Amino acid sequence: MQYVNITPSAEEYLSGLLEKQNVDGIAVRIFVADPGTPNAETCLAYCKPDEVKITDEFADLDSFRLYVEPNSVPYLEEAMIDYSSDRMGGQLTIKAPNAKMPKVDDDSPIDAQINYYLYTEVNPGLASHGGVVNLVGVIDEADKKIAILQFGGGCQGCSAVDMTLKDGVEKILIEKVPGLHAVRDETDHSVRENAYM
Repeated sequence: MQYVNITPSAEEYLSGLLEKQNVDGIAVRIFVADPGTPNAETCLAYCKPDEVKITDEFADLDSFRLYVEPNSVPYLEEAMIDYSSDRMGGQLTIKAPNAKMPKVDDDSPIDAQINYYLYTEVNPGLASHGGVVNLVGVIDEADKKIAILQFGGGCQGCSAVDMTLKDGVEKILIEKVPGLHAVRDETDHSVRENAYM
């Protein structure tokens, strides 16, 4: 399974846990709860034979089978499961850098590309002012693709939002997303309770 790397120490540790379950054919399932959101969590669970779904992907490791929930596959690219021993016993760690937002390329849908760059490049900068921007949708106007955005938090009602939109957000998105021509703000900026000034 090319997208999930399980180290030998993690495989040995998980195999030991499975043996203690005393269930024939028990396996491990990996999935991402709330994939593609800031709340995404990568989870491991026991998977009994009667819990296997026909749509599951799987990999046979040396000591057990790993099932992957199919909707989680794009979010598990470059994931790693590792186990390190220490004086207190040890710790199993799961790193899934794409759980909150899957990797995109030029062939990905335009909205997925926009969301990826909003999440990875734009919103981290806005967070220092308590702001966030989200994609509402993409429209076609005279054969030009325009991203409709909505600001929130400290950006909603901020006096500098036009500059942020044109010099920051639009510049980044047009540079990174092929085929995108412009962005448009659909936020009601008359609401100023949380505005960053």
